[in-house]
Amino acid sequence: MNQEIERRRTFAIISHPDAGKTTLTEKFLLFGGQIQVAGAVKSNKIKKTATSDWMDIEKQRGISVSTSVMEFDYTPAGGDIEYKVNILDTPGHQDFAEDTYRTLTAVDSAIIVVDSAKGVEAQTRKLMNVCRMRNTPVIIFINKMDREGRDPFDLLDELEQELGIKVRPLSWPINQGAKFKGVYNIYEQKLDLFTPDKQRVTEKVEIDINSKELDEKVGERDADKLREDLELVDGVYPEFDVETYRSAEVAPVFFGSALNNFGVQELLNCFVEIAPSPRETKAEERMVKPDEPKFTGFIFKITANIDPNHRSCIAFCKVCSGKFQRNQPYLHVRQGKTLRFSSPTQFMAQRKSTIDEAWPGDIVGLPDNGIFKIGDTLTEGEKLHFRGLPSFSPELFKYIENDDPMKSKQLQKGIDQLMDEGVAQLFVNQFNGRKIIGTVGQLQFEVIQYRLENEYNAKCRWEPVHLYKACWIESDNAAELDNFKKRKYQYMAKDKDGRDVFLADSSYVLSMAQQDFENIKFHFTSEF
Repeated sequence: MNQEIERRRTFAIISHPDAGKTTLTEKFLLFGGQIQVAGAVKSNKIKKTATSDWMDIEKQRGISVSTSVMEFDYTPAGGDIEYKVNILDTPGHQDFAEDTYRTLTAVDSAIIVVDSAKGVEAQTRKLMNVCRMRNTPVIIFINKMDREGRDPFDLLDELEQELGIKVRPLSWPINQGAKFKGVYNIYEQKLDLFTPDKQRVTEKVEIDINSKELDEKVGERDADKLREDLELVDGVYPEFDVETYRSAEVAPVFFGSALNNFGVQELLNCFVEIAPSPRETKAEERMVKPDEPKFTGFIFKITANIDPNHRSCIAFCKVCSGKFQRNQPYLHVRQGKTLRFSSPTQFMAQRKSTIDEAWPGDIVGLPDNGIFKIGDTLTEGEKLHFRGLPSFSPELFKYIENDDPMKSKQLQKGIDQLMDEGVAQLFVNQFNGRKIIGTVGQLQFEVIQYRLENEYNAKCRWEPVHLYKACWIESDNAAELDNFKKRKYQYMAKDKDGRDVFLADSSYVLSMAQQDFENIKFHFTSEF
């Protein structure tokens, strides 16, 4: 196996909003030597915002609205392998769940962040389902141990029940909240004592758990409790086996506090050691192995305006096999065109640098002037199609109207680029020619309006439209399809690829249409 592939670790950090994903990402970057001082996501004292939240709207609200990609090299202390770590920090907010689902198709493993006081929350459950569908191995980080939370054993039980996966603690907390003393690292058999410090890294002590020294460090009561707990952990949970983790049967669990930079390095050290290197990827035609000599990759995300001075789009390409090289001719499978990329980039959130080559597991940014769509494949000539990036049927709809007649061109360009990003979906009503935007969450309307004004200098306003569902229709019976379109003329629209979409205004109308027109197929995702 190629060493370059072996040393790659590509993973996503996922969780419910506010569990501490972005803070954890920041701390990882701190250990990777990428930032000297980690930014807090919410704090009025520190004016620095988190590195991975680069859009203005993210800085204002202290939430992540788009997945950001960061890469760094990391060698654990005393280790001889320099790992290349690619982190994808995803939005937790459910209005942006689609972005997160797509991101999960581009990673080999995931770290789930759970708030020690709140336990498993709704969004965490949904994301875990996606991991389970794809057999993605997960490690769980229980965050905010420096605040009062729930009993660690109760949390572990809840994780097993709610997420449907067996767990195995690899570190154990000594008390919590105000009395939090630190964490015993079961994996390395070391004691990490807690001193709250948000910026720098704490020291660790090697200690024999049964010695008097432990009593001196943490006090007799906590020492006894720790010994009891560890005995119980070894009794209840089977010994940790890397293979059961890689095959997504068991999730290792770590405890700590991302904000205080505690327990984070232990997580990172263990992660780079046990996490899988890039795995094979399923294409419609065959399985693609990472160590194949020829390059293949797919686009899983498109971001407009990463640089406000140039107004350019960037397509994120996940390398699946072979080696990506700058200025080499690659086939864009959907369009059948050959393309060369003179300035492919790698990321540190919005700081980016040009690269000459990339290996499987890496994420490469390709300049995009409207040639890419989410799900496109690039190869050295083979016609492959990577799949699994659907757009879901939206749940909320609004008419989008131009609020400044002088700026209609800018508005048009803005809508086109934002729709290519997959932020939302555009439908053009065939009856009155009005544009309808469909999203899965209310917050997306605000983000679109904000970005149109700030990035494209175009003003829009929203008008209500009463719709229940959008569904893509197709039929082998052309006459019936034609008849349907005539009867439902007012409710017919086209999506941005020119496909027929039926906009039903109630569940009754939809089920009647499905009964009356038996030869028409109604689809609720765009991938059919």
